[in-house]
Amino acid sequence: MQQNLLTTKRLFGNAPRVTRTPSAVPLDDSRSTRDLILDVAERRFAERGFAAVSMREISSEAGLKNQASLYHHFKNKRALYEAVLARGVELLVAHIAEGGRTAESRDAVLDHVIDILVEHPHLPRLIQRAGMDDSRQLSRTVSRLLSPLWEQGLAVLSQTDAGWSAGDLPQLAGGLYHLIFGYFANAPLLATVMKEDPRTGAAIERQRRFVKSAVARLLSPSRERMPKIRPLRRT
Repeated sequence: MQQNLLTTKRLFGNAPRVTRTPSAVPLDDSRSTRDLILDVAERRFAERGFAAVSMREISSEAGLKNQASLYHHFKNKRALYEAVLARGVELLVAHIAEGGRTAESRDAVLDHVIDILVEHPHLPRLIQRAGMDDSRQLSRTVSRLLSPLWEQGLAVLSQTDAGWSAGDLPQLAGGLYHLIFGYFANAPLLATVMKEDPRTGAAIERQRRFVKSAVARLLSPSRERMPKIRPLRRT
């Protein structure tokens, strides 16, 4: 039990507290300095957004000797932000592209995606915040980076035999995004209303099974399994 809690804390970290001064992350010899910087930046940008995070803060938490070391890897904060977002999105696009029509291939893709979100639990909130950024210049960057993920998802859905019309595919894609990513992006809120931590290993496995079942029903070629929508009665 204690080992599971330690594993969960290592994967997800503690709940974000803006007022807390983070301690430096010890450098891991098995990982590159660049990856460590990206991990810290991913967490901070997800918690507070692009404008509220400083390069000095990221440098300190990553355990770098000075801020110049950070600029050796990334020329400015925008370049770092783009690298953080691109890293996660490229992983997702690569696996979503592997999606097929069989239940086995679909489940394999879902497993890969959920594994990525477990390894990068702040990525969904990072994407969520990125979509709400008011900076016009940054919005264009976000659109450029996220468009491949959206287009790849639509391409995979268009190849299914679920009977959805082409006009419904964007809504279906949006619903699947919230079903899969929303669980991780809103984990602190779910912890409050569910009265349990949704980020434990057992909770994630339950969510994994639920997602596979829900996606299977949404993409089932048999429309008989789908609940019929009854028209509203006029009073």
